[in-house]
Amino acid sequence: MEDISVAICDDSALMRNLISRVIDETEGLTVAGKAMNGKFLVDKLSLFKPDVIVLDIEMPEMTGVEFLRWRKQNKVDIPVIILSSIAEKGAAVTIECLELGAADFITKPNGSISADISSVSDRLIELIASYGGSYARRHGKHVRSSEFFSNLGSDRLVERKLATAMGKEKAHEFLANKSAAPSTPTPSFLSSTGSKAPAVIEPLRKPGKIEVIAIGISTGGPNALRDVFKMIDPHLKQPVLVVQHMPAGFTKEFANSLNKICALNVKEAEDNEPIESGNIYIAPGNYHIYVEQSNFGKKMLRLSQEPQRNGHRPSADVLFESVAKIYQNHALGVIMTGMGKDGAVELAEMRKQGAWTLGQDEATAIVYGMPKVAYELGGVQKQVPLDKMADEISKLARENA
Repeated sequence: MEDISVAICDDSALMRNLISRVIDETEGLTVAGKAMNGKFLVDKLSLFKPDVIVLDIEMPEMTGVEFLRWRKQNKVDIPVIILSSIAEKGAAVTIECLELGAADFITKPNGSISADISSVSDRLIELIASYGGSYARRHGKHVRSSEFFSNLGSDRLVERKLATAMGKEKAHEFLANKSAAPSTPTPSFLSSTGSKAPAVIEPLRKPGKIEVIAIGISTGGPNALRDVFKMIDPHLKQPVLVVQHMPAGFTKEFANSLNKICALNVKEAEDNEPIESGNIYIAPGNYHIYVEQSNFGKKMLRLSQEPQRNGHRPSADVLFESVAKIYQNHALGVIMTGMGKDGAVELAEMRKQGAWTLGQDEATAIVYGMPKVAYELGGVQKQVPLDKMADEISKLARENA
């Protein structure tokens, strides 16, 4: 089994060393090289040969944005993850990085540098494993699955909690003894090999006319949604509701970015606004989005800060649950790339109510987690590759308008 190789580009030597430590301490990852700015990275890229790049934005000589412009002009396809202290303050700059081809981003919370890295290390490893692993496999490397790294993240979380209760050394000893014990079977949604045969769902009613389209998506989503919405039918009549796992403060800029490339109107959803045809509504970061029917029969969008579901807010399950209840068999549910299982259970409920359903296929998903669980639960009528998703959604919507 080969390691996923990571290039680190940051003008702070301390940050480069801290990020390197996170990577070096993670089985299955290795540091390919370190660069102090974008220009140095350009010069050393052919030597490093990384599977993924972790990139700062503000750097001398060549900034992260300038590097991404160079990458795009030179058709370099190595995935880039933005890790920057200005990412939250400069949401527009971060979204510009996505427009230029960055795969994803992480914001460093306030506090000391070392605390910043500790608090985002699990998320950083998840993204490195997802994007770097996908790139490595496409180029013939045999690397560990994204789910392997997800399990490592769970172990680290447990160790941190135990360390608070019993001390660091005892916590480490406890987990070491636990790992030596016979292991329990891995849940199907964390399995790294294929999908099991799907459950059979007998819908309560036949699929009807489609009045709304609901999409749930996570890791790999920003670029996947760009691919879908730039090719979506410009005459689509049904409104589209989207849950993309994204932090607060970014979804408005993200919606504006999608609006530039989509023939339909893309906007960040607002509480208590009527659902209108021809609009694509993006769930705001840190808010659940769901559908409610008014006393006058009008369907409205509602936002809430109820507790996270499946570790997320917004949660695709919250959206799909409301669509299943309000629209029943007059909806199309779509679940796409993402780690974990958010949206899978309630997409199956949508299918039970008679809704049409689609899932992204394994070959084109950056992480075949959410769509895999939905498929195994019987919630996916048809698996679709990313490059066909816009056409499939448009065709179903057009034929069942």
